[in-house]
Amino acid sequence: MASAVTLIRSASLSDVAEYAYAATAPAGSRLIFLAGACPLNDDGSTAAIGDYAGQAAKAIENMKAALAASGASLPDVISTRVLVASARQEDLVAAWEVVRDSFGDHDVPSTLMGVTVLGYRDQLVEIEAVAAVLDS
Repeated sequence: MASAVTLIRSASLSDVAEYAYAATAPAGSRLIFLAGACPLNDDGSTAAIGDYAGQAAKAIENMKAALAASGASLPDVISTRVLVASARQEDLVAAWEVVRDSFGDHDVPSTLMGVTVLGYRDQLVEIEAVAAVLDS
């Protein structure tokens, strides 16, 4: 199935960023706004306590489930915001590398932010996303 998402890159901006700088979806596509994907297990407990990469992986797993329930998948994501409860850049990078690798060639526009605290006990990572799919 063809993707509604077109990633946009600019030769006038640095190529150091590991994501496209913008993305579009055509008129008539259906936008899907996902709640922040949290690293929660099925029983509501926090996964991978103390592990930024482990929590990012669980958040991606949960995001995939929410996308599937909406009729979408990772290539349909048009933007993300990755929230990491840390003031240490290396912790943000540990979470980001998991997110980046999960998307593969679909280097969706993203924002990576350090925050002071997240909503669940022992939570270190949360991933917000918007997706777009073509109406059938």
